Amino acid sequence: MQRTNASKRRCATPRYGVAVFSLAAAGLTSVPTLAAQDNANKNNGPTVTLTDGQVRGTSSNGVNKFLGIPYAAPPVGKLRWQPPQAVKKWKGVLDGTKFANTCPQVTELGAFAGPTSTNEDCLYLNVFTTGSAKKKGVIVWIHGGGNVDGESNDYDATKLAQGGPDGHETVVVTLNYRMGLFGYLSHPALNGEGHLWGNYGIMDIQQVLRWVQRNIAAFGGDPNRVALGGQSAGAQDTGANVLSPMSAGLFSRAIYESGPLATLTPASTALSHGQDFATAAGCPTGSGKQAAQCLRNLSPERILQLQGTPNANGPYITGPFVDGSVIPITPEKAWTTGQFNKMPAMGGRVKDEGNFSIGITEYFSGQPPVPMTADQYTAAIQKTYGGNAGPGGSPPAYPSGTADKVLAQYPLSAYGNDPMKAYDRVTTDPGSCQADHVLRLWAPQIPSYLYDFTYQDAPYYFPKMPGFKPAAAHTIDIQFLFNNWHGGQLGVNLDQTTGQPRELNQQETKLSDQLVAAWTNFAWSGNPNGNGNSPWPKFGAGNNAKHLIEDLTLSTGTRADYRAAYKCDFWDTILVYPQ
Repeated sequence: MQRTNASKRRCATPRYGVAVFSLAAAGLTSVPTLAAQDNANKNNGPTVTLTDGQVRGTSSNGVNKFLGIPYAAPPVGKLRWQPPQAVKKWKGVLDGTKFANTCPQVTELGAFAGPTSTNEDCLYLNVFTTGSAKKKGVIVWIHGGGNVDGESNDYDATKLAQGGPDGHETVVVTLNYRMGLFGYLSHPALNGEGHLWGNYGIMDIQQVLRWVQRNIAAFGGDPNRVALGGQSAGAQDTGANVLSPMSAGLFSRAIYESGPLATLTPASTALSHGQDFATAAGCPTGSGKQAAQCLRNLSPERILQLQGTPNANGPYITGPFVDGSVIPITPEKAWTTGQFNKMPAMGGRVKDEGNFSIGITEYFSGQPPVPMTADQYTAAIQKTYGGNAGPGGSPPAYPSGTADKVLAQYPLSAYGNDPMKAYDRVTTDPGSCQADHVLRLWAPQIPSYLYDFTYQDAPYYFPKMPGFKPAAAHTIDIQFLFNNWHGGQLGVNLDQTTGQPRELNQQETKLSDQLVAAWTNFAWSGNPNGNGNSPWPKFGAGNNAKHLIEDLTLSTGTRADYRAAYKCDFWDTILVYPQ
């Protein structure tokens, strides 16, 4: 399954409102972009001894990188749709100088991810660490991508490992994990095989966390100071692990970038999707070995064909769901009853989350790209709020008239008659209010830190398009943590005004330094300030609870201001949080 060129990939024209990527939730060898610069010293690179064997990595800029380390057996053949199995020990020294395979994927969300892959042998991780002897905190980082795409080789954790000018040196682990139909599938024939089932991607992450507990000390990491975190889908998966009793004791801090977790798809919806997928694939929908064998005999290409297209997911995608064991209860029940792995939590959202999906839709709208129209704006809201209100499209349905209420709350006239500006708010504000809801429940139980990333002018990795301004779009903040992050193989960071390539400027680099310090301080101590309550205040009770505003100058805001900015009094009447 080869990636087509950009012009061919934009030929499809999805209507606005047909989800390319949900912000609510939500066999090609990877290109060794980081390892290439280190090939000259790969034979003399640093070597570590792990429980499974020795690995030799590379060193540059004071950071040792160990790439493509297997953490589980390849999930192929009879191991497809099984919990991850132990990796076989190896003899000799493993070459850790280049990234390994990326997991199967087809829907790359425009320039966000890629290239596509059909290779199921993809359960590998990477470690970034300085060579100093001091004991370090650990960040295990889960890439985003709607739990359908993405790859760890896009994330250069050099700066996080160094800690920046003001933070802590940190061991950073990035990973590939099963996604899409390979990572999340419920079917009676698979569910009844006597093992944990369904949330295979979450179990992959748990396998990494167990690997970290066994091996991270060899890289200078402290297994008692492990932060699990991720962006978007990675934040969702972090929350799923906070809910999971199988993750208890494996990490002790949680980071939610474009989170936190408010809802998850119910088991009934996941099962319906899985059975519909089996029918489309020509396999039985019931239990039994014949059905399981039929599913495992499907080629990766056929599974991806049913999973989606380059510009949209198919109807069978579920993502993490409440299965009763790996994820035993809903987020709402966990947060309200205290039935979760309690630990310090840090997270937040960007001011214009919705612009990511808006940009993707325009990217695929044709040549030249066409901005959203007023009619498409109205149709998108009617489609969304004329259906089900539950996660993953599950019941209950929105009450009649909900779409009209949303349109009245967000009239085009209030946004200069610009449908994209209005739709940005309609698709951003609900998630911000979900974050407020979750932080309110967390605050009495765990140390909680909320941020709001509001900076409007960072470079963005999609091409310049008519009428589109990313502002503080979903994913734009990743580059402040991971060196020159620019999405997948087609992404190039561009100045939002000129459309010319550029990296972070001096002021933006200062903000990056501050965020890296916060992330690495949090990994070390569970407090993004290192100690104390400044510049990032702990989120408290009531409307005077404070959060960090991330802009070129850091400041704080109150919960009352946050709720007013994102119209949370209105969204509290619309959003549902299933128990």
